[in-house]
Amino acid sequence: MGEGNDVTSMATLNAFNRCVLHLGRLARERGASQFIEEGLQAFSELVPFASAWWGEMSASAADAPPKSWMHGRINLPESFAVEWHKGADSDSFSHDTLSQPGEVVRESGFDNLNDVVDAFARRHDLYHAMCITFELPESGLMFFVCLYRGEHAPVFNDSEADLFSAFCDHLLQLWRFQVQDMIRFNTGSGATDFGIARLDGSLLYVGASLCAAIQRELPGWSGSTLPFEVIAQLPKAPCVIRLGRCALTLSPNAEHVILSLETQARGAVLAPRERTAAMLFAAGHSYKEIAKTLGLSPATVRTYLRNCYLQLGVKSKVELGSVLRSPSHDTRRTPH
Repeated sequence: MGEGNDVTSMATLNAFNRCVLHLGRLARERGASQFIEEGLQAFSELVPFASAWWGEMSASAADAPPKSWMHGRINLPESFAVEWHKGADSDSFSHDTLSQPGEVVRESGFDNLNDVVDAFARRHDLYHAMCITFELPESGLMFFVCLYRGEHAPVFNDSEADLFSAFCDHLLQLWRFQVQDMIRFNTGSGATDFGIARLDGSLLYVGASLCAAIQRELPGWSGSTLPFEVIAQLPKAPCVIRLGRCALTLSPNAEHVILSLETQARGAVLAPRERTAAMLFAAGHSYKEIAKTLGLSPATVRTYLRNCYLQLGVKSKVELGSVLRSPSHDTRRTPH
């Protein structure tokens, strides 16, 4: 009996190790656009599930229900997040997961006391649910992964919950490394003003401050994808666009666009092209790369950057990036 269990455990461990190695390869080869979905598809061979949902979520507060922002899904309709938001405040399972970061939470049954939540679960056959959330202090939001099984499937057992927790630890770290590499932040709170999107406007990462700014200026925004006003500008990156009192700098990054929120002071002295050149330079691009991206000569880029250094009163690339990301910085500052 014991020998049989040992063989089963070793087979499970080997399968899990293969799954994690495959996840790492997907992260390198597929990039942030696809590796979460394909990684979870591979994990389904180890822990079967009928559907899945993942992304970023704001924790519930006294005056606001939880809200999903960046998210992806497997075998669920595009309208899933919008439907869920209608009953989010009464979704006890969601509240449980958000209140226990790092812990796997499981639930079974169609017995929610709220009719909207109960109808939602029945509509999508979410009879068995298993979810884990992680704190993302650099974004101001939570990262979650949730798996579902239908009414006639077995419950998620303790062994599957342990495998799910270990797998999601790897998934989260790989995702965070990719996000950090793209937006190049080094501080604990430096990513709240950033977002990463595909050219179709679907979000791969978004920070809480950027969410709040978009929702303030465009109250009907659901968080599923970027607003169409912003999507229309993505192919034009690099560029700077206005968003009410704020400005969004759009910078190309392979098949993605990096969005950086800036609250510009009245009387800001940097022209949009100067600001774009400065953002690209602070992100690590060379004069030649910036010149090619903006259709300028390297000499013109050098002039733009010299003006930026003088007008912002900075002396290094690190200071330049810090000033450009600072929402409270008055760009009328002059060097001493």
